[in-house]
Amino acid sequence: MFNNHQIHIAKELNLSAKQVAATVELLDSGATVPFISRYRKELTGSLDEVEVAAIRDRINQLRELDKRRESILKSIQDQGKLTQELESKLNEATTITELEDIYLPYKPKRKTRASVAREKGLEPLATKLFEQSNFNIENEAVGFVNEEKGVTSTEEALAGARDIMAEWISENIEARAKMRTLFHESGKFTCKVIPGKEVEAQKYRDYFDWSEPINKAPSHRILAMRRGEKELLLSLDALPDEEDANNVLNQLFVRGNNDASAQVRLSIIDSYKRLLRPSIETDIRMQTKMKADEEAIKVFADNAWQLLMASPLGQLTVLALDPGFRSGCKVVVLDKQGKLLENNVIYPHEPQKNTAQASAIIKNLCEKYSVQAISIGNGTAGRETEDFVKGLQLSNIQVVMVNESGASIYSASEVAREEFPDQDLTVRGAVSIGRRLMDPLAELVKIDPKSIGVGQYQHDVDQAKLQQSLDDVVISSVNAVGVELNTASKQLLTYVSGLGESLAQKIVEYRNENGPFASREALKKVPRLGDKAFEQAAGFLRIRSSANPLEASAVHPESYHIVEKMAKDLNCSVIELMKSEELRKRLKLQSYVTDHIGLPTLNDILKELAKPGRDPREKFEAFSFQEGVNKIEDLRIGMKLPGIVTNVTNFGAFVDIGVHQDGLVHISQITDKFITNPSEILKVQQKVEVTVLEVDASRKRISLSMKGGTGKSVENKKNNTTKEPEQGDLQEKLKQLKGMFK
Repeated sequence: MFNNHQIHIAKELNLSAKQVAATVELLDSGATVPFISRYRKELTGSLDEVEVAAIRDRINQLRELDKRRESILKSIQDQGKLTQELESKLNEATTITELEDIYLPYKPKRKTRASVAREKGLEPLATKLFEQSNFNIENEAVGFVNEEKGVTSTEEALAGARDIMAEWISENIEARAKMRTLFHESGKFTCKVIPGKEVEAQKYRDYFDWSEPINKAPSHRILAMRRGEKELLLSLDALPDEEDANNVLNQLFVRGNNDASAQVRLSIIDSYKRLLRPSIETDIRMQTKMKADEEAIKVFADNAWQLLMASPLGQLTVLALDPGFRSGCKVVVLDKQGKLLENNVIYPHEPQKNTAQASAIIKNLCEKYSVQAISIGNGTAGRETEDFVKGLQLSNIQVVMVNESGASIYSASEVAREEFPDQDLTVRGAVSIGRRLMDPLAELVKIDPKSIGVGQYQHDVDQAKLQQSLDDVVISSVNAVGVELNTASKQLLTYVSGLGESLAQKIVEYRNENGPFASREALKKVPRLGDKAFEQAAGFLRIRSSANPLEASAVHPESYHIVEKMAKDLNCSVIELMKSEELRKRLKLQSYVTDHIGLPTLNDILKELAKPGRDPREKFEAFSFQEGVNKIEDLRIGMKLPGIVTNVTNFGAFVDIGVHQDGLVHISQITDKFITNPSEILKVQQKVEVTVLEVDASRKRISLSMKGGTGKSVENKKNNTTKEPEQGDLQEKLKQLKGMFK
């Protein structure tokens, strides 16, 4: 029926074993998370991406656990020490920590003090002492003095026996469990600056003499302290009170009040200090690091999702500027598909200022190409360039500041060199700024997500887990929006369900050689694109120029026959069915239910017929910074300014207010209500109004507030009244994603 892993995961995630089993089977067959959640609802019981990804991650963890269990069983069996009881314990272990604790006494070791003592024949003495009966320990130890074995006195015999007992104590499963509990519940992180490093470690001055409970330390502080330790600027301990630890061990192992018990107490002190403390501290540091990583990765992934799903301006002819002072502003013009038409350089600022020439070039390009929007990077000279362009009073042309984080990474990348082999870095960067306005998602997928400026300690966390989470986010966002098959770049196609880099490249090559695809079915002509890849990818690809209107929708080709039957039953064409709400209301979905297609899929089809290929991203809205506030020196305490959230962390949110330095709205300044996480209120790209609390120009630090009416979201009210119900689905997805990367 269902195996143990499926039952275990079902209980953990509060799902049915049937749902878990079906999902695991689909995953094992090569199905992707977006495909399963979108097109296999009948099999999974309508699990969403968050739940499918959680099943995927948990089954992988349990399978890794099984591999380690098999390795341990083989190791103990090879030693000839595997008993039925021990095998049962290993098979019942549900965590890697539990497995390793059971294995510890059997784990091959290098020479230890205990192993040396055993070689000297002192284990029987240790056994008798550990029993703690009332006997003369000196008289007992005399029998173990053996100069040939290196035991020259009773004290040496007792010391060797204590070494053996210390190892027993440190390898005791119950002792290790109680120590972990003590470290976690009563332990403290203690951080200090390394003497002589005070000047070099100034960025960590908050941690020069810092202590806080292990179980209350937030992820950003754990990662900051660990980074300072790694840079050899801070020392960091994670320990409980030593007396408390010894008391716990005494309660476990001391069973009398005689000379043997005294030897056990000495062994406990040694075992804790030399063996247990470093081992458990390492475990606790690893556990807290993993938890901190999870929280930081969750923040990063959530921010990345919001940035990738930012509102697109759409297919317009765009003039883009990459601002600069000394080297001038690079200017490019892009057509509606993002193709480079022309590039130039203007010098509207000192030291090579030539305003007349710069004005003439911009006006000429706008007229020549019928430019509809101007995109300006928000880096150095960004606000000054914006003022210059707005001063030209170009009619019917929207001027928009664009976050250029990562544009320089793209311009130096292999992707950019492939696209523009004959252009320099500055032209490529300007192109990226322009395309980012037209379609942020299509452009940002070309950049490593770690370089787009929305992370929190991204270089300190587990890189494999970070990459998995970011891949999930990119894949989820790309497939949520859908991809135009005949114009998408290789990079965008790479993230379509079932494709990957190799097939994406094959699709582009086929498209270049044979022209645009007339239908999704034509994809099967692409070399190496088999039935499985087609099944996974087809529903997420769009062909808006196709004669078949379903090709521009999210209706999967496997369901075309259902729509055709619906149209036939209503005596109309498919396109008439898509255009007429009255016709769709006449459909009785229950009559189209089969063994393979149920109401969840039929309801999805009906929604898609109403709005085929709908882009779930919010409608683009222009934003302008406060005029006259271009640099940090222009700020005054109490100023109310518009801003855009650029990064959300566990301790607050960073907001761009147009002065080349983001300000921080600390979590305590976001709202008058108590919140545990800034993401409850704010998201990346959200437009807000803030009040300046404090400015430290020398350290480039700006403190902002949204509290008590001094700041607010400038888009929430409008969004609440104008957002369509489907847009609410996207917002709900954002909430769900916060829990996706645990």
